Amino acid sequence: MASPVLASDPCADYTPQARPQNASRDIVGQDLDQIMERGFITFAVYEDYPPYSWQEDGQPRGVDIDIAQLIADDIGVEPRFTFFSAGENLEADLRYHIWQGPLIDGKVSNVMMRVPYDSAFNCRVEQVVFTGQYMTESIAIAYSDAEYPDGGPVPAYFRFDTVAVENDSIADFYLTSFAGGQLAKGVRRYPTMQAAMKALNDGEVMAAMGPLAQLEFGAGEGVSIHQPPLPGLAKSKWTLGIGSHFAYRGLSYSVDDSIFAALSDGRIAAIFESYGLTHQPPER
Repeated sequence: MASPVLASDPCADYTPQARPQNASRDIVGQDLDQIMERGFITFAVYEDYPPYSWQEDGQPRGVDIDIAQLIADDIGVEPRFTFFSAGENLEADLRYHIWQGPLIDGKVSNVMMRVPYDSAFNCRVEQVVFTGQYMTESIAIAYSDAEYPDGGPVPAYFRFDTVAVENDSIADFYLTSFAGGQLAKGVRRYPTMQAAMKALNDGEVMAAMGPLAQLEFGAGEGVSIHQPPLPGLAKSKWTLGIGSHFAYRGLSYSVDDSIFAALSDGRIAAIFESYGLTHQPPER
């Protein structure tokens, strides 16, 4: 039988690692005073990831960009962005962009956007402070109104119907493993969620499954979205916030204060609305 302590504390069975030794303060970023003195703050954001972060005619766009701008305005400095492609896993992204730096070239950023908040993961990545939760993301299904005039499909429909997913995504893994793989033949994989939604808009597939915001952003005329029960999916929604270096807690607290104020006065909800998205408040 599991210990009651272990069951209630996700970090109870974890032995803290030795504190990392940093060769130079320039490698690990700057504290809040240095950021204010130099006049700018750096944000690491995922590239080609609408509606969250992308570049359009050389200009940063997206929900995460606008929230970063809000944080910078509150601190009183200019935001600067480092766009990066996702690594092998979240821990690698945090290592390269928050506390260690890229293997070949570049520097760490002061803040990384769109970091999932999970207590069991957080205690195992001691070099990063996880604060500033600003939204909840969840899995949904977009579908063609013409194909489903009586309402949206549930996963079991995809034994016979076609559904687009982003390759190697949560939706991909869920559908291909559901009911012993019975839905796998209906799954159509695309390199990005944008491509999956384009396939749905163009009538190549009957539905698409993925994060709600990406479905909303990519939905064309004649496409609806719903969130039916997803049996067997351990985690259909998750909280997203920011990550910053553990040595600069003053910065992480200031960022968290900025986000909390913007959640409270509706500025973050307004950012989502400006992109045609539903803001799902985070669990804080």
